[in-house]
Amino acid sequence: MNGNQTANKNHVEHSFFLSEILGARIVRAGKKVGKLSDFVVKENHTLPVVTHLYISRPFGESAVIPWARVTSIVDRQIVIDVDRLADYEGVPADDALLLKDYVLDKKVLDMEGREVEVVYDVRLVLRNHTLYVSDVDLSRYGLLRRIGLKGLADFIYGLADSIKEQTISWAYIEPLPTQISGFKGDVKLKVLKEKLSDMHPVDVADILEDLDPEQRVVLFDGLDADQASDALEEIDPDVQRELVPSLKKEKVAQLIDEMTPGQAADILSVLPASEANSILPLLSAENANKVKSILEKQEENILNYATREYLTFTPDRTVEQVQDEYRLAARGKDVIMYLYVVDERRKLLGIIDIKELLLAPDQVRLKDIMVDNIISLEPDSTLKEAAAMFARYDFRALPITDDNDVILGVVPYRDVMKLTHRFWE
Repeated sequence: MNGNQTANKNHVEHSFFLSEILGARIVRAGKKVGKLSDFVVKENHTLPVVTHLYISRPFGESAVIPWARVTSIVDRQIVIDVDRLADYEGVPADDALLLKDYVLDKKVLDMEGREVEVVYDVRLVLRNHTLYVSDVDLSRYGLLRRIGLKGLADFIYGLADSIKEQTISWAYIEPLPTQISGFKGDVKLKVLKEKLSDMHPVDVADILEDLDPEQRVVLFDGLDADQASDALEEIDPDVQRELVPSLKKEKVAQLIDEMTPGQAADILSVLPASEANSILPLLSAENANKVKSILEKQEENILNYATREYLTFTPDRTVEQVQDEYRLAARGKDVIMYLYVVDERRKLLGIIDIKELLLAPDQVRLKDIMVDNIISLEPDSTLKEAAAMFARYDFRALPITDDNDVILGVVPYRDVMKLTHRFWE
């Protein structure tokens, strides 16, 4: 199946074409009970998901098996786990969307109703127990593969992926009609690209993240400058890192000049230094200077922002003892919402939120209520890394510890995040 002959539901990702799996043996308890006639799918955000198998049986009624009952897909064999096949006999509901019946051989229309191509095949992707419909295949290669002439197709096209692959992500396709069974003739699948201008940047970013790299670049290049700039801000940093080098540097600079200096620095900071340095000179002089200052500031050592005015107690102190001493101990301290439990060498053993201290029984010792799974910064951590950790964990302060877990200081949330917000923007 597309170079991958096994697709176990416990694996992360496998893909295959609908034409390669139609007619596959359906096996229950080691015996063939029918063959796959079609998949039932439902629309689910950007990519539809398979909900049922529609199977035909040589001696008996057809059956509709929930996808949850599939245990594996191996070559052209699908293994199911059901107690009684008779419990699933019947046909799909009238409003069920069947991939083969309602999608294969349908025309793909642009937004003006003009025919673009015909759907010759459909790609499916198995990820984390879910089978998605990811692409429609419009290529002549797909047609030859579907009718069993893959060997000939490979010879004709010389295995040139750029020639034989002509797929459109389902993210480009408008939702199909809910009353699809009442339609006659072709279902009108429409390329979605022209509608992207009306979408929120977060939604556009979601679509971009779902596409493969080549599709992503094509779609992104079709956006106008303002929307491309807004969408780029919303895209996951890992995808930004992959997308930006695929774009012309002049286009990237144009988009970044539309952003605030802080937003621009966020984009450039995920790129390799050589890539960021090649884009900076293309920005307006004012923006380039601001962004460069931010990038340099982000690399400052976090110890410069740490305080030594925080609360520490030993693990054998009781809740009652600490509550009695808290008011006096907290005077003059910069961090008072956390208690840091340390040993005689100042090794950080655990952390207690003041709310947990106030709710705990008087005679309980600190070591019994402290959190010992500690999230901490390292002495060489940067301001940027600290800001990212605050954003990830939503703590009000973070300790800094060395290789021996000795606490060196504590960084308050307000000192890092207020600084970054003020300086970044």
